[in-house]
Amino acid sequence: MARHEGGCMCGAVRYELDDAGSVANYCHCRSCRMATGGPVAAFVDLKPGAFSWTKGPARFFESSPGVRRGFCASCGTALTYEADDSPDEVHVMSPTLDDPAPFAPTGFFYEEERLSWLHLRLSGETS
Repeated sequence: MARHEGGCMCGAVRYELDDAGSVANYCHCRSCRMATGGPVAAFVDLKPGAFSWTKGPARFFESSPGVRRGFCASCGTALTYEADDSPDEVHVMSPTLDDPAPFAPTGFFYEEERLSWLHLRLSGETS
């Protein structure tokens, strides 16, 4: 188990996480695209208790019923996704890690909402 740190663009909000049992994925849903401003969101699913805020606080926006997205109120960086249906889990936007390299996505969510012009490979795929 390794500790990793990350945070927002301006440095006002910071966090740390343990990577034990973590899984990284892409999400193609419109809500994630809107929250991140990108064509896809890359995130790390964390086990309960594996995440903590170390500097902040983050602000939260309820993007749909039962779903909260954490972000920096100063610079707007999207940081986390939390949902009532998995109350102990935190999903961290992996590009906000100081070193996101160890968290290469291995799967897709909401692939039916993928933008037609976006083509991605998962970690380990060669073609």
